[in-house]
Amino acid sequence: MSVQFYGWEVVDDGASYTGVLLEPSQRPQNRGVYTMYHGTSVASARLIIANGFKQSSSGMLGRGVYVSRDKKKAASYPKNSSSSNRVVLELRVRVGRVKRIDKDNHPMQLTWHTHGYDTAWVPPKCGMISVKSGMEEDCVFDPKRVTVVAIANAPDTIRTELQELLNGCLLFGGL
Repeated sequence: MSVQFYGWEVVDDGASYTGVLLEPSQRPQNRGVYTMYHGTSVASARLIIANGFKQSSSGMLGRGVYVSRDKKKAASYPKNSSSSNRVVLELRVRVGRVKRIDKDNHPMQLTWHTHGYDTAWVPPKCGMISVKSGMEEDCVFDPKRVTVVAIANAPDTIRTELQELLNGCLLFGGL
């Protein structure tokens, strides 16, 4: 029996369903969809849920949406903020093409997206001085690749409001 080739290739990217969970030491696969987290303030969480993410104008990896598979990392943001003003959003992230940035002053640290990459990934414990926590960090250039799917952590006084806002956005085709 012969098999004809039709010019396409099947690639197992390790993400055959949404929300693949990887351990922090595992490398994200190109084109995968992963559960990640974003830490933010209560006010910003409202805006993100209602309007979607916007790129940060600057940061260690340049412009983009900063996320992590490490919920503890996300829970430490925003820096210098009280726990009553911290929210952790659970996300579905389509990472696309991933560039590993694993040393300080990496030649593509700020320009990875101009080289065709969709996400920059800083592995945990890679020794970068600029990542004092040693925890994983990712930067996704296109905010449309990042979708809020749940409220992972929020002050009790605000959790219900955020969940209702999210439910309304998901129900009526927002995000």
